[in-house]
Amino acid sequence: MSNFINIGYGNIVAVDRIVAIVAAESAPIKRLIAEARDKSSLIDATQGRKTRGVIITDSNQVILSALQPDTMASRLIVTKE
Repeated sequence: MSNFINIGYGNIVAVDRIVAIVAAESAPIKRLIAEARDKSSLIDATQGRKTRGVIITDSNQVILSALQPDTMASRLIVTKE
């Protein structure tokens, strides 16, 4: 059975699929987001708010979240225990 992490506003992601949780401000991550948008592999879970965290999955999906990476990571650690 898979564990899930709440990434804000009722959106959840399977913990087993997460490769990385990163901040959205750097230029390489902004390029990664743009490429994912072009390939239709971007999932926007911000509910119209500012993107603060980005989740990269093992299936090359890029998920945008309004939560800070630290917040998501702390929820991930709690979920894994």
